[in-house]
Amino acid sequence: MTYIYTYTCTPDEVSLCELEQRSMFGKHAVGNIMESHIRIDPSRSPFITGRLDVLYEGGCLQDIIDQVAGLPLDGSTFKVIVDKNSADTDLGKIRYEQRRSIEREIGVNIPGQAELINPERVYVVLIQGGRWFMGEHHKNEAIWLRHMNKPQAYSTALSTRLARAIVNIAIPNPEGIRAIDPCCGIGTVLVEALSMGINIVGRDINPLVTQGARVNMAHFGLVGDVTLGAIQNVEASYDVAIIDLPYNLLSLVSPEDQLTMLQSAARIASRVVIVSVEPIDSVIERVGLVIVDRCTAKKGMFLRQVIVCERNQLKGG
Repeated sequence: MTYIYTYTCTPDEVSLCELEQRSMFGKHAVGNIMESHIRIDPSRSPFITGRLDVLYEGGCLQDIIDQVAGLPLDGSTFKVIVDKNSADTDLGKIRYEQRRSIEREIGVNIPGQAELINPERVYVVLIQGGRWFMGEHHKNEAIWLRHMNKPQAYSTALSTRLARAIVNIAIPNPEGIRAIDPCCGIGTVLVEALSMGINIVGRDINPLVTQGARVNMAHFGLVGDVTLGAIQNVEASYDVAIIDLPYNLLSLVSPEDQLTMLQSAARIASRVVIVSVEPIDSVIERVGLVIVDRCTAKKGMFLRQVIVCERNQLKGG
């Protein structure tokens, strides 16, 4: 089946959004539209606004009308919406009046009962590049928004929006994946990952923040393990490690400690996603990790590097 995802992000988020797209789909979106055969829950991403499960495709309105007569409604009420992102190849985005006209023309040809207020099924029409698509629409529930108001918070912690994107970058396909956040702080990454059903554990050397992480997880009804200790004492192996390197005055990390942390990450996980506010490429290379992708996550003048690494098999490990 073909799926079409619609996207939105701020100018500061373009680099992060594109890295998430490459991680999840293996390519960039064309503008704010992503067409793929990969099925992903739209609520996973802070940038996806919805997913269209394509049922019909054609080169013009009549092509869609000819096909909707066979729509299997099974007695359900329905509504047809033309996506506001729809664009004519020559005239640009389709105007509101045109969208309403298309909705009426398609709706009268569907064998069922239309319901504008509370339909049981919503069908969306999207027009892009001279191609017409119609299918069932699945909206992003913006789950990450619910996680913004945590009982425990740090001013320097990742935003829930950034944390959610980082989880998707690190773990695009969660099935069978074991992950760890060995510098979990108050659990921002853990909350986002666990809310997506990802198998992840947390760890930190600070007993106050590990307790804070447990409080935050419990606040949202999430269950997961958070242990106290340094990353170098982790003995288990994981598929993925997500490390937001400490940088504030309360968690000052020396170059030696930074090297030790990344050496440990390379030892315990074959894929490591690192968040850093300073250049660390030379350290990454030194510990036997290879940078496979990266982006800059901006918030005003504040910049973070999100760096995707894999273990260099030529160096062992």
